[in-house]
Amino acid sequence: ITVRDIYQNATSSMHLVRKETGIIYDRNMVKHSCLWDKLHQECPERLTRILDRCEELHLIERCKFITPRLGTHEEILKKHSQEQIDILKNACETMNEEQLEDLSSNYDAVYINSSTYELSLLSVGCTIELIDNILSNTIQNGMAIIRPPGHHAMKHEYNGYCLFNNVAIAAQHALDNRNLKRILIVDWDVHHGQGIQQMFYNDKRVLYFSIHRYENGNFWPNLRESDYDYIGEGDGLGFNFNLPLNVVGMTNSDYLAIFQQILLPVATEFNPELVIISSGFDSALGDPEGEMENTPANYTHLLSPLLSLAQGKVAVILEGGYGLDALSEGAALTLRTLLGDPCPLLVEKLEPPCESVQESILNCIYSHREYWFSLQINDVYSLDELNNINPQPNFHQISQNFYQDPSKLLEELRLTLGKKYPTRDTCPIQSDEVKNAFHERLQQLQILTDLNFPPNRVCYVYNESMLLHQHHEKWHPEHPDRILKIKNKLEEFGLLKRMKSINGRFGTEDEFYLAHSKEHVQMISELPEISESNLREMGRKYNSVYFHTKTLESASMAVGSVLEVVDEVLNGHSRSGVCVIRPPGHHCESDMPHGFCIFNNVAIAANYAIRDHGVKRILILDWDIHHGNGTQHIFENDPRVLYISVHRYDNGSFFPSSTDANFDVVGSGNGIGYNINIPWNRKGMGDMEYFAVFQNIIMPIAYEFNPELVLVSAGFDAAISDPLGGCLVTPEAYGYFTHWLTPLANGRIILCLEGGYNVNSISYAMTLCTKSLLGDPLPMLHVNQKWNGLHYSCIETIRSVLTVQEKYWKCLKFNKKLPIFNNYTIPAEVTETINQLTNSDNSQQEQVQNQSSNADQAGPSGSNTDSNKTVQTLECYLSDNLEALQNEEMFAVIPIRDCPHLKELTNVPEKINTKLPCSVCDSTIENWFCLHCFHVLCSRFVNEHMMLHFIDCDHPLALSFSDLSVWCYKCDSYVDNQLLYPFKNLAHQDKFNEDLVWSYDNNNKIESPDDDDDDDE
Repeated sequence: ITVRDIYQNATSSMHLVRKETGIIYDRNMVKHSCLWDKLHQECPERLTRILDRCEELHLIERCKFITPRLGTHEEILKKHSQEQIDILKNACETMNEEQLEDLSSNYDAVYINSSTYELSLLSVGCTIELIDNILSNTIQNGMAIIRPPGHHAMKHEYNGYCLFNNVAIAAQHALDNRNLKRILIVDWDVHHGQGIQQMFYNDKRVLYFSIHRYENGNFWPNLRESDYDYIGEGDGLGFNFNLPLNVVGMTNSDYLAIFQQILLPVATEFNPELVIISSGFDSALGDPEGEMENTPANYTHLLSPLLSLAQGKVAVILEGGYGLDALSEGAALTLRTLLGDPCPLLVEKLEPPCESVQESILNCIYSHREYWFSLQINDVYSLDELNNINPQPNFHQISQNFYQDPSKLLEELRLTLGKKYPTRDTCPIQSDEVKNAFHERLQQLQILTDLNFPPNRVCYVYNESMLLHQHHEKWHPEHPDRILKIKNKLEEFGLLKRMKSINGRFGTEDEFYLAHSKEHVQMISELPEISESNLREMGRKYNSVYFHTKTLESASMAVGSVLEVVDEVLNGHSRSGVCVIRPPGHHCESDMPHGFCIFNNVAIAANYAIRDHGVKRILILDWDIHHGNGTQHIFENDPRVLYISVHRYDNGSFFPSSTDANFDVVGSGNGIGYNINIPWNRKGMGDMEYFAVFQNIIMPIAYEFNPELVLVSAGFDAAISDPLGGCLVTPEAYGYFTHWLTPLANGRIILCLEGGYNVNSISYAMTLCTKSLLGDPLPMLHVNQKWNGLHYSCIETIRSVLTVQEKYWKCLKFNKKLPIFNNYTIPAEVTETINQLTNSDNSQQEQVQNQSSNADQAGPSGSNTDSNKTVQTLECYLSDNLEALQNEEMFAVIPIRDCPHLKELTNVPEKINTKLPCSVCDSTIENWFCLHCFHVLCSRFVNEHMMLHFIDCDHPLALSFSDLSVWCYKCDSYVDNQLLYPFKNLAHQDKFNEDLVWSYDNNNKIESPDDDDDDDE
């Protein structure tokens, strides 16, 4: 018998204390420059401008400097051929400028000078050295400010300013020498890092996630393999993510949506041991190459949530970035975030994610959802629904567009016929007017971006007066040990000495009136004068409330203590705060106590911040397992306070047992849309369910709201082993929640204890939250190996909340149905490209075929030069099938022909009645006919009886009465074979009173069992 300590992971984090941030660079890297094009954008100033800005912000002096070194020959060979090493080494040692330019012209967007070989080795060595220092726990995280970059370099080819692939080599080094099993590589350079993709395409140990400008293949490197449906191969299937950006001008909100909807859910499920960021800043505002509009400060918001992963082991490696103003500012703010400084508020208001990024995100979810449980939140639709339901406002239809401008294809053709790649005047040039406009906008952003932060990171309040309030029966769950045990655990972990202690104080009547009626305040104020027996009787008048002669003293101290922390944070003395207080408050209504709560501590604090500090927007996040009815009612018509509650509801039967806690209660008056309930209707929700609501609902809305202060009603009764909550959230998960909130409000977050009745669980949970606020690395999540996905009730809740709240929040654009079949559409632009190219001669067309896309369908990744076989391109495929396309003769969904389960069909019925109802539920909406036992049962979109029949009886093949298609449950595919004709024909006769037209040739026949028997005889 194995006994598991449910707190082992939390206990092990005691010694996980934040270490220094490392930095590695070598100013000799300025020697790599283009000799024949002095205006080349991959210039030495890219390095010096970053270092200058970091020094200006006093960041480098706060880092641990890592000594640079050269990469070794053996390390380079991990990912590159000996030939590529020799070519570069010999060129740098022996060639003059003219010869170097001629050699460079053999490669796409590459230049070489006499220092390039050594500096390329230095870039590799610096990357490996930084990662080695992180993995040996010498430093917490770090940044390599290096050049030349690396993510385009392939095994046999230099490419895109890259000679050796720094990140890929370092990742392989970590796999081989550090025995890592899971590495996450996030590539936010505006160009697709096809080199990294190719090197790990079939390796599930490396999850590669690239966000890049694509424009349906019309942006460099113009590869089909850069699209969303290239998802990996072999063991790596599902571990390659491409998020293609098909229009320019993508903004902060577009990038945040990508992180929230796909990257962070998948990364959390993947649970990496190391995070490497291929950090190109050419997606930044003003970059001439990327033409995107990521503001420099947004990179801090992209980086921050990644720091919660891998015990904080994160390495940021410089790749591209050519707008020097945005590059230097973005890189410096990224380093500042690694150092633990708060993310600055985003100056420009977030716009809704644009339609193009919505399409890309949903396409990417569609292509990966079968491999990742965290991507299975969207509802789905069938081919029958697509054909029979109209209108279809919530159906997302998948499109795969690969279109290259004919002039670009013809240019590639000319290159293959002998003309080399251009080496001069290859970089985009911005006009002075455009450059000045971007410069002014970036300067304005820099002025308005507040980089100041308090000298103290975290403060806390605890006062023994709050121990005095207690029930006359010692067994009562809301007892003094709740806060005493938390305080002791904080001390045991050595956290109290790392925080600023705030003296608690009593609240005043005037402060109580901020959330409560005079009658309520007066009643509580009179409690000390009432006898114990009468106090017990008074308590029985309310729902789950008890009184004590010291109740006023404890409750008043709880209120005053929270307000002291609010003052400490909003006056700029501490960045965040932890309030270890009781009695709790969130159930307390304006006019009566309720659910162990006497005064509503958080509600009073919010109104106090508004009144005394002029705060305009406050987020209250309530993750107590019980709905905070009091807080909701106090602010239900106030748009200055966004209240979000995640709680058990159980269809209205869970305390406080009010329909006000349901998802469709959204506020009233001016506060409509500012009340968000996320109700669980089942017990047992755990870490992954809570993570799902954070990334799909809480964080997108919180960013759009843009709070100036975050107050957390931090009840821990959803924690594992809580006697009242019945849920399974681990203490470390609460640390993750806290970390994800820290980019908001410039880090101004205050945690206020609410419920939680297992003193061990709440002690560890509040401790992990506190460590998170202090910047300590969080322990790795322990995902149960038997976990088989999000609880279906969780998915239902998320869909319901999104359906209601998307009316009020522009960020909620992704609650769409996805197809459960392949419904790729062929873009008209591709046909146009084919028509323009068909006039070229045959030899030219063969060259185009070899030089453009690798395949028309997603598959193994490869480069133009690395491929060992000729694969038909999308253009050529469509050209071959153009007539069929124009005549609409091609399948929208391609059924398989050779299903092995056809041999299980032994008999054909005398007739098929397509009007029969489901034999279980009598439904006639959408029924199927089992081809093995001839039962009629309803589809998975009605009551799932045919699918359940397959599970029970192992009968895989069924015929649809709707469209006469045949589905195989074991193959998970539609099937079309001449052996099915007798069944289809009977159904066709019944529906249309005529025979089905024979449409088969004789080349796809599978012998029937009878045929086999005849042969045996």
